[in-house]
Amino acid sequence: MDGSSELKKTPLHALNVSLGGRMVPFAGYDMPVQYPAGVMKEHLHTRAAAGLFDVSHMGQVTVRARSGDNTDAARALETLVPVDIVGLAEGRQRYALFTNDEGGIRDDLMIANRGDHFYVVVNAACKDADFAYMQEKIGDICELTLHDDRALVALQGPHAEAVLAELWGDVSAMRFMDVRACDLHDAHCIVSRSGYTGEDGFEISIPADLAETVCRRLLDHPDVLPIGLGARDSLRLEAGLCLYGNDIDTVTTPVEAGLEWAIQKVRRTGGERAGGFPGAGVILDQLENGAARRRVGLRAEGRAPVRADAVLATDPEGQDIVGTVTSGGFGPTIDGPVAMGYVAGKATAPGTHLYAGVRGKFLPVTVVAMPFVKNTFKR
Repeated sequence: MDGSSELKKTPLHALNVSLGGRMVPFAGYDMPVQYPAGVMKEHLHTRAAAGLFDVSHMGQVTVRARSGDNTDAARALETLVPVDIVGLAEGRQRYALFTNDEGGIRDDLMIANRGDHFYVVVNAACKDADFAYMQEKIGDICELTLHDDRALVALQGPHAEAVLAELWGDVSAMRFMDVRACDLHDAHCIVSRSGYTGEDGFEISIPADLAETVCRRLLDHPDVLPIGLGARDSLRLEAGLCLYGNDIDTVTTPVEAGLEWAIQKVRRTGGERAGGFPGAGVILDQLENGAARRRVGLRAEGRAPVRADAVLATDPEGQDIVGTVTSGGFGPTIDGPVAMGYVAGKATAPGTHLYAGVRGKFLPVTVVAMPFVKNTFKR
């Protein structure tokens, strides 16, 4: 049997094909890696105007307290993440992490307070496991629903607000990480001002049966192009954003990953609700005392990209290995190679000169601060 016949299809699959998307298997779905414009043009168009991404393969979950009190759902979620959910205001969204008992990251996700419930978006490859995990851990307190009746798209880029405002004028009042309900082209949608590109933009949850209609309306705008997985990856890499399974995983802690900014004071040692999440002992200790390794940005000399799994050494012979690249490629915006990876504490300072193993040679790279391209979130 052709393996492609087993792939799932998003509600926008027919649209993706009609737009000339080159379809590839990704996280169990048949997804567009690029459209006829090509990865480079799609990437640069998103930075200059607006791009529309089908991200319907992601998991959308509603979490509703069985008691009817949303604070009970917040407290339940706090047993799974090292993040302040109780203090998350209605209409706001927060980046979070499911952690394990060793302090590693099971998944990274978004949690939005919708007033009478929480709306959670998890990664596609993890969504079934995440849902089962939530059912096991908090299913007695919360009613959980994994939605297959909704599409999810991202409209990203400096013109995203102007494009969306033609369908919903109130969008201009939203700030980064705001979440609102609205009607777009007669479809009841959930819109968050967020994304995975470093650009201003929105993620829009749409009823599956109306998703193509809404997306065609957005694509009718001359500033909008459809964007595939290829440009999505290069955009998030330039923005210094982690890809689950590459840059973060079950043996990587939030502190090692440089994600301690996502752990609010109230959940840290001395805070009102300190600890109480999986791996708290490890993570709280690292917050106080540091970790032995750290995720860093890397810029290579020349034009040759440094790819994932390349080793990093302090010497050009590769004798003193201090780390590994986890993501790497060519950054179209900066017209040069960019990468990120983990290095030992002695090599984490910006300006540190290292060497990356590429096809039998060790090429010079420099540790740099991230993001590689300044973000343009509307705060």
